[in-house]
Amino acid sequence: MSNTHPSKLARPTRAASESPGPFAAVEVTNLAKSYGAVRAVDDLTLRIEPGEIVAVLGPNGAGKSTLNEMILGLAKPDTGSVSVFGLDPLAAVRAGRIGAMLQGGALLADARVIDVLQLMAGLHSRPLAVGEVIERADVGGFLKTKTDRLSGGQAQRLRYALALLPDPDLLILDEPTVGMDVEARRGFWRSMREFADAGRTVMFATHYLEEADDVAHRIIVLSAGRVVAEGTGDQIRSRVAGRTITLLADHLDPEGLGRLPGVVAVVRVGARLHLHTTDSDLTLRALLRDERVHDVEVTAATLEDAFLALTTAPALTTPALTQGTLR
Repeated sequence: MSNTHPSKLARPTRAASESPGPFAAVEVTNLAKSYGAVRAVDDLTLRIEPGEIVAVLGPNGAGKSTLNEMILGLAKPDTGSVSVFGLDPLAAVRAGRIGAMLQGGALLADARVIDVLQLMAGLHSRPLAVGEVIERADVGGFLKTKTDRLSGGQAQRLRYALALLPDPDLLILDEPTVGMDVEARRGFWRSMREFADAGRTVMFATHYLEEADDVAHRIIVLSAGRVVAEGTGDQIRSRVAGRTITLLADHLDPEGLGRLPGVVAVVRVGARLHLHTTDSDLTLRALLRDERVHDVEVTAATLEDAFLALTTAPALTTPALTQGTLR
């Protein structure tokens, strides 16, 4: 990704009616949306200020994608309201106030990257210069490659470039670094921070919890279509008086461990099992009755522990066993 200085992002003067003014970047009030019997978003209220970088976390089905769709004007709420810089979402999109990078968003088929960028730039009233977008999104190495021959990481960088083209005040990113290697992920977030440093607002969803902790000014945690926590990473961690117990997984039944007192989730990482617990003393007493248990470590609560504790339904008696990074 580029190291472009933020000053290069100076934009044409917008009409007075389009200036950010006193409005929130995103204002969501009592928002609800159902699909049949499924309540995707349930009486959701939140506010994102101009210039904030906000991470939205939640398990699958928490309502993240539906919320994005309503902010972008792609779906209409059943009840409640959404505004972007004081505008209706569709009006904000038409004015070029919003750029979006949606996970798996379709790309124009059988077209070169440079042709896609030039075509899409022509659709915006005040686009960033294509050359600047190429530099910031680091797509210069494959401009002549057709979209159907891009790697997963390259396709994500092209989607990022397309999101930057309208020179938006609000950038919405849905799992933006999926398919990127570690170096590309670092470059992406460096570019995104430069974007935000120019006074823009960024709202992103990710399953890489360390990205949320490292990048976001504020984290919003959704579960079952509602906000269950918000604040900095430290503030959210403080909501959970939990610990993580790790041990070697030899000859142990993860599902059985998940039923131990206090355990909210079991995660396998390589040869070790990580037990996320709200009462480590109680869990350890039960765990150490098994003579096969060895090489045990106990660590303080992490953002992942808080996420699990805040989004796991109390009615669940056997937590899900996941592999590696939570999704």
